[in-house]
Amino acid sequence: MDLDPELLPVLSGRRELVAWLVLGFLVAFLVTRFVTHAIRTGRGPFRDASVGGVHVHHEVYGIFLLLGTGTAEFAWRPAGAFGALLAVLFGVGAALTLDEFALWLHLEDVYWSREGRSSVDAVLIALVVGVLLLVGANPFDADATDSEAALALTLAANLAFALVAVLKGRVVLGVVGVFVPLVALVAAVRLARPASPWARRRYPPGSPRGERALRRFPPGRRTRWDALVDLFAAVPRPATAATTSTTAAR
Repeated sequence: MDLDPELLPVLSGRRELVAWLVLGFLVAFLVTRFVTHAIRTGRGPFRDASVGGVHVHHEVYGIFLLLGTGTAEFAWRPAGAFGALLAVLFGVGAALTLDEFALWLHLEDVYWSREGRSSVDAVLIALVVGVLLLVGANPFDADATDSEAALALTLAANLAFALVAVLKGRVVLGVVGVFVPLVALVAAVRLARPASPWARRRYPPGSPRGERALRRFPPGRRTRWDALVDLFAAVPRPATAATTSTTAAR
């Protein structure tokens, strides 16, 4: 079946840079997970890096890459091949940094623990954002509205819906909803997850909504998102499966 070229995103200008960024991000994440798995299992020549006996996490390299490429972009504003190179390096730095998101959150090395799964959540959500930008979903696009006031009002309302969705434990839908307004609205009016901040504050124990939330999301319930995270993170043991559900919305 032939695809109509008009249905495909045109990779030019800013969108071309986003494509290079997403490509660098995805490849760096996959390579990083491959190397860390090899180190964990003792396969291949890979070893943990250390300086003076101190283990250097790969997020350190990512932070320096982000600082360097960000500074170069603002100070130099390169175009053509150099602009694409900066986009790739920025994506690599972002992947290295987000791959240890759990370390930021817990301030300890939980890479292969249940808490470490939040790093994969962060990376996958960032990939969702990158793909949405790649296909042209831009909530700050002033060309799609008649005035800046209308854009600001629409954006504020949409961000409010997205925030409610995130507070209800539907993180992925909330993030997607920033770019696709209808998704944010639907996610905001749906039932909150029992462990979410919204449910803890607004669903008292024994309340009808609280009971509905527990029936809808029983302890130990796993989703397709959990299965996707399992491809890259440590798979939790059956004995702790009741607490392994990630906080990302499905």
